[in-house]
Amino acid sequence: MYQDHDFEQLAKERPSVSEKSPEQVLHEVFGYESFRPLQGDIVREVINGGDALVLMPTGGGKSLCYQVPALVRTGTAIVISPLIALMQDQVNALRELGVKAAFLNSSMDFEQARATEYALMTGELDLLYCAPERLIQPRIVELLHNASLSMFAIDEAHCVSQWGHDFRSDYLQLSMLAEEFPGVPRIALTATADERTRKEIAERLSLTNARHFVSGFDRPNIQYRITPKTNANKQLLDFIKAEHQGDCGIVYCLSRNKVDATAKLLADKGYTALPYHAGLSSEERSRNQERFLREDGVIVVATIAFGMGIDKPDVRFVAHLDLPKSLEAYYQETGRAGRDGKPSTAWMVYGLQDVIKLRQMLETSQGNDQFKRVERQKLDAMLGLCEVTQCRRQVLLRYFGDTLEEPCGNCDTCLTPPETWDGTVAVQKALSCVFRTGQRYGVTYLIDVLRGSSNERILQAGHQAISTFGIGTELSASEWKSVFRQLVANGYLRADPDGYGALQLTEMCRPLLKGEQKIELRKDPVVKKSSGSGSGKPSGANVKDQITDQAGWDALRACRKELADKQGVPPYVIFHDTTLFDMLERRPNSLDELAEVSGVGAAKLEKYGDIFLQTLREIAQA
Repeated sequence: MYQDHDFEQLAKERPSVSEKSPEQVLHEVFGYESFRPLQGDIVREVINGGDALVLMPTGGGKSLCYQVPALVRTGTAIVISPLIALMQDQVNALRELGVKAAFLNSSMDFEQARATEYALMTGELDLLYCAPERLIQPRIVELLHNASLSMFAIDEAHCVSQWGHDFRSDYLQLSMLAEEFPGVPRIALTATADERTRKEIAERLSLTNARHFVSGFDRPNIQYRITPKTNANKQLLDFIKAEHQGDCGIVYCLSRNKVDATAKLLADKGYTALPYHAGLSSEERSRNQERFLREDGVIVVATIAFGMGIDKPDVRFVAHLDLPKSLEAYYQETGRAGRDGKPSTAWMVYGLQDVIKLRQMLETSQGNDQFKRVERQKLDAMLGLCEVTQCRRQVLLRYFGDTLEEPCGNCDTCLTPPETWDGTVAVQKALSCVFRTGQRYGVTYLIDVLRGSSNERILQAGHQAISTFGIGTELSASEWKSVFRQLVANGYLRADPDGYGALQLTEMCRPLLKGEQKIELRKDPVVKKSSGSGSGKPSGANVKDQITDQAGWDALRACRKELADKQGVPPYVIFHDTTLFDMLERRPNSLDELAEVSGVGAAKLEKYGDIFLQTLREIAQA
């Protein structure tokens, strides 16, 4: 932790930038030549004392929207962040830039907290990160009243939404900031919010009069792929081996047991795979997260408890072995891939049991009718993305109120357009079979009846005598499973809420049974028996293809790793991969030339310039 003398030293290292323009701060501190779209407008709004609600995709540069104003405005910026474990890394990254930053949360002992509070009161901090549960304590509120504050930044603002996937009750009390500190500008930021959630954020945080800045949600470097689940473990291994060998990635599973089993499977195959879920001790979770952030090629297998606020830029793939509950969750989780703008993959396997399980969880939840109705709508939208036959990116963006005029060309439905077929007759057979067996059986049993299997269970029930017995031999068991999956996904069938997996008819299926409506079904792709998996080109291959000097690339990464290890920070805190790419391409010969490399600010130029120039000279002589 940082003691009083640390802040005094930082104050000497970097002169005040309060009189500098935001463009000067962006270049001199952060090493960037210009703001991205909307960033400049947001920064100027906050610098001028206005409030803002910012929606910007993961990796779009949200943090600069409050970090730059924090360095231009006089006083300390208070950043409310929901995850204690990540504050240290965020603060470390800023301190590497010469910024006076600290955090205040429940992980600190009394002396550490006292030193940080002293630095706040004496005006020695540019930014102070604070957990919401800490911020709302009366003693801290009083402390803030006696400090010079430049602004409040509420990160991960969707946590205030009670309909959201990351709701945190402490966020509801942050509306008090408007009452307690009326003259201090506030900026709320999130990457994940549909129109309903945006309105809720504005109301609950008293930002209804704030300017709204909605950036495009598109992440064009991410290739979206969703494929039917046949053998999830084999599919995952094939996918990683074919496209992301040696890459850093995240694998999401619904249950803790599945996380542990999948991590062990990958580890047994030679991958550095670490589990992360709430059932592990806090020490093991922290240790695994640290390794993920600081080592290359680590795969974390996790429940959705992992990832919020993760700023690791070189995650090359995010894989889902289970269906997320909503498009918000899917978008946020997949958005952890490719934050550096390089090609990355969002890959998911999806099956009938996923649909049944989530629908059962929803119907048996303790929520009221309104909550369940909203959750059904969110799940339906998620299922719609899975079953769509058009461009997935267009569907995903449309959900968030964004548009893409032309198909993206970088999702599986664009790269390998799915076939459809007239499933009307097959659907009538499937629905009739559900009805004639009493709506008391699961999909495996129903398929056996349709295909005329004379097993003991069917004989005991007497279902060999019903009219739907054996009328479905034209389709294989896997094809029938696809039919039932699409019927459940589209709401024609529902899973028994009692949890036994029985399928039941809904009102929607009446026109289909009466022959008043036709239905087109998606034809699942044929599973190839090769070692490779996936549709279209391997999205991660382009990253490696850009490296024309592998030895030089390895040398720069080794230099970065050595510096990171000495300072106990993740390598990307020293420089992002994109900065190393730019160095290798430009081959600067002087500090002035190195200063032109994207991501090399004044503080890092002074700290690391000579070291990296020496490495570049050694590369040239090799």
